[in-house]
Amino acid sequence: MRTGSEPVTARSPLRMRLWFSVWGLVWAGFGTAAFALAGRTGWAVACGVLLLVVAADLAWVVHRMRQGAHYQPGRDIPPYDPPDAP
Repeated sequence: MRTGSEPVTARSPLRMRLWFSVWGLVWAGFGTAAFALAGRTGWAVACGVLLLVVAADLAWVVHRMRQGAHYQPGRDIPPYDPPDAP
């Protein structure tokens, strides 16, 4: 719902989230390998699960970035009135 108080130059944080996901993917992969080689199975599994979560987030971010920009009403469009409660 548009309230009319949004900043005119608002940007999506997807590019920042993309780089955070890449950074997390690298560190989770390193952690998984390091803990597996050190024989710490529990920590290796935890880092492996984190690796999967970060990979899913990265895939979602790339998907959203490929969708491109969406329609945003301009300054000449008045804000929508909030729906009335029943």
